[in-house]
Amino acid sequence: MRWRFILNIVGILILFLGISMIFPLFFGFYYKDQSVIPLLKSMGITIAAGFLLNRCFRKQRVDLISHREGMAIVAIGWTAVGLFGALPFYLGAEFSTFLDAFFESVSGFTTTGSSILTNIEAVSKGILFWRSFIQWLGGMGIIVLSVAILPFLGVGGMQLYKAEVPSPVPDKLKPRIRDTAMILWKVYALISLAEVILLMIGGMDLYNALCHSFTTMPTGGFSTKNASIAHFDSVYFDTVIIFFMLMAGINFSLHYQFLRGKPLAFWRDSECRFFLGAILVLIVIVTFNIYGTVYETIGSALRFGAFQVVSIVTTTGYATADYELWPVMSQLILLLCMFLGASAGSTGGGMKCLRVMLYLKYCYKELFLLIHPRAVKYIKIGGKPVPEDVVRSVLGFMGLYIGLFAFSSVLIASMGVDFITSIAAVAATIGNIGPGLGMVGPGDNYAQIPYLGKWVLIWCMLLGRLEIYTVIILLVPEFWRK
Repeated sequence: MRWRFILNIVGILILFLGISMIFPLFFGFYYKDQSVIPLLKSMGITIAAGFLLNRCFRKQRVDLISHREGMAIVAIGWTAVGLFGALPFYLGAEFSTFLDAFFESVSGFTTTGSSILTNIEAVSKGILFWRSFIQWLGGMGIIVLSVAILPFLGVGGMQLYKAEVPSPVPDKLKPRIRDTAMILWKVYALISLAEVILLMIGGMDLYNALCHSFTTMPTGGFSTKNASIAHFDSVYFDTVIIFFMLMAGINFSLHYQFLRGKPLAFWRDSECRFFLGAILVLIVIVTFNIYGTVYETIGSALRFGAFQVVSIVTTTGYATADYELWPVMSQLILLLCMFLGASAGSTGGGMKCLRVMLYLKYCYKELFLLIHPRAVKYIKIGGKPVPEDVVRSVLGFMGLYIGLFAFSSVLIASMGVDFITSIAAVAATIGNIGPGLGMVGPGDNYAQIPYLGKWVLIWCMLLGRLEIYTVIILLVPEFWRK
């Protein structure tokens, strides 16, 4: 393990993060609020730390990044940006402890959307913009951005890309991984811009349109309002945000194919059909469950039911209604949606639809072989056989995901947290959703979670965002051996 090289790359990531603080600083100056000084201090500290790391270890040059080094860079890099990203929150006196600021920062970068803030609208504009902007950075991934803009990472960058991109099988759209990362970021930025324009057409001001676009496309869910999207009480905004949450939950390589003149790319992809089909079925079930019991008209039931299902399945976490007041059946469906997640290759969290599809096909294959023990049957996705190593990786991931969910839930419960809150908080953080049930429902926040519980949930957020393996592998002794 070449630690000098690893720390050099982490230093560059921190340096980039410090430079990016200029964007919220602009809004701080424009609105003349209290965020200017904290942002300037944070920017200075972050740039200085990144520059020092880079200068101290810049002589270390390599032509190839190993698989282990790629995982180490991603895990350490995400932890580092979470720590330095917390500085504006802490120095701005928005949080009483650095842990709360760190929780908010990690929640932002991992696009979880779980918040400690009790009065969001009282926070300065510059800090709120930073809160939204770090979700946008974390959505496509800081490492992928670095691979795109830093030429010297072009060689061996695949190790970073595979460790970062939330997908069982990373899509390599171009021969050079740097070109692939650049394409993904261009598509990501283009769709984000489209959402900003449509929100402004509906009457939202530029500041709020930017903040909500920056948290929709990464499926993050941070809002500038205490009541989230419910604050606007607009069918138009609900519809626009539903559309872009769906866009964010679809594999971004399909968006690229669509923009290149392949309009049937979405339909031809079996995972995309599964993802949209599952959402449609869930919307119908939830709509009819809340119609008559919560909402008097089918139109209102469809509006709020559709928004909440899409928000949870795509792991965005926006809210237009307090679904804890809905029937238990709808609450349970939304809880299960937290595990399903969006498509592979999207900015969404959860297990991912592709893994769920593979798991279901694997279960069917085992049942088929019980009936026909001599048969030779392959698991296929999109008409193509799936390699055994991919199937094995998916089964291992599913087992680890459920095991870590159960273990973390027990840890939270051991701290005196009630049963519903324990399982919902862990499901919402490891799935990168945000709001859960109980004490962490859509009308509440994570401020009441015990001190040690917040550390457990930070761990869950990183596990979910980096797809379990990249983080958990650091605990395996063989990883550190030569």
